[in-house]
Amino acid sequence: ATRTKSADVERADSGIGQMPARKWRNRASETLSSLQAWEAHRPCTDCGERDLPVETDVQNCNQRRADLCEKCRKRRTERKESVLEFVNTEASYGEDLRIIKEEFYLPMQAAGLLSQEQLLGIFSNIQELIDLNENFLEILQEEIDQAFDQGDDDLMTVCIGEVFLEFVNMLPAFQTYCLQQSSSVNMLNTLEKEKELLRIFLNVSQNDNTALRRMNLRSFLMAPLQRVTKYPLLLSRIIKATTEYHPDHGSLREAKSRIESHLEHINMKTKQEGNTWTLRSFRQDSKKKREVINIEMRETALKTVGWLREETRFVMEGSLQLAQPPDGQWVKKGSKTLKFQNMQVLLLVNMKRVSESSLESAEPGPVKDAVLVLIRDKNNGKFHLLREPLRLSNCIVSTDPDCDDTFELIEIRREAFVFRDSDRARTHHWFRQIRRYSRELGSWKKRRNALPNIMISTPHTRP
Repeated sequence: ATRTKSADVERADSGIGQMPARKWRNRASETLSSLQAWEAHRPCTDCGERDLPVETDVQNCNQRRADLCEKCRKRRTERKESVLEFVNTEASYGEDLRIIKEEFYLPMQAAGLLSQEQLLGIFSNIQELIDLNENFLEILQEEIDQAFDQGDDDLMTVCIGEVFLEFVNMLPAFQTYCLQQSSSVNMLNTLEKEKELLRIFLNVSQNDNTALRRMNLRSFLMAPLQRVTKYPLLLSRIIKATTEYHPDHGSLREAKSRIESHLEHINMKTKQEGNTWTLRSFRQDSKKKREVINIEMRETALKTVGWLREETRFVMEGSLQLAQPPDGQWVKKGSKTLKFQNMQVLLLVNMKRVSESSLESAEPGPVKDAVLVLIRDKNNGKFHLLREPLRLSNCIVSTDPDCDDTFELIEIRREAFVFRDSDRARTHHWFRQIRRYSRELGSWKKRRNALPNIMISTPHTRP
């Protein structure tokens, strides 16, 4: 037989010898074993620990909760319960508000038991609280429904803190109600003694109206006070069950701090008005004290300009140094020749609302007005305005390269002010924000690039 040349033999193997092939098979087997071992001790998707229980059921291994350790499973369950408790109690609170209106206010108004002034004295701004609750609850329920629709059974995508901060405008409404609570109860007690028909109506309603659950009007009028003091507790429970890297963790802490600051401010206003009752107090820190001061300044500014709270936006606020130059030579001499005094400054913008049913989460409309409120440092426990607010529609804001640590605001045909912050970068930020709104307002500024006639540079020769 003729021998076949080695070059004519068709190779059917992999091209490597038996020893290397055996080594590759051993490595593949080791890799598979390592993957199986890692799968058996896979890390928790929440905390990264590797103490997951061994899953015997194949279906459970495919579930998302199978990738969680026992501790994180429990935490997710607690967080879900806390989130649902927040939403459910908000719904119950809203139901109590509607009972106040539909079972007490409207029947008493229709029967003529009390005058409109007396009804306002007892029920205060209950309609404002109802509107806020309805909008707040609607957004919360949408968050819950969307999470379930996306398969998020643990509600990990629900961000209560972010939603709460969007509706932080409801806190001043609680303050208005709480500060009038003492006088409201006193008025109700007095009128109940004087008006027999009112006393009969309240007794019959409590005993025969099943919607009231055998509760009297005074108990329902306490609902807003109880709700506002419960917010920090509910937020604390959610924070405790939320990991630090969760996107809502920072917002939850900020929301809790904001509500606690408002409660402390309500207590402070209550003491100033001579009332003996107070809301639940919380441990104060320097941040909360500063926030209480900011709340008081915002109230002073809002009361001064007379704008609606829902149409007002506080763009900037803080301490600035202010000087009023006697003449126009200060630029050449430098800002060192000026005498500065510390001042609290707030930049307020009046935004036209696009939709009447929307709150802070609405799309902002055009700017109607912008003012700069100057408040002296607190003296004798109260804030005092330096002067009437500076309307930016009547002001020109400018800066000079030789004095880049200050900027000047000139009120047309009146006064001039020089401002600066201890931080130069923040001084520039104040300048940009004030100049922005100053240029947006006033038709003459739009035509002349925010410059008066004398400051417009025109060519000396005709074309």
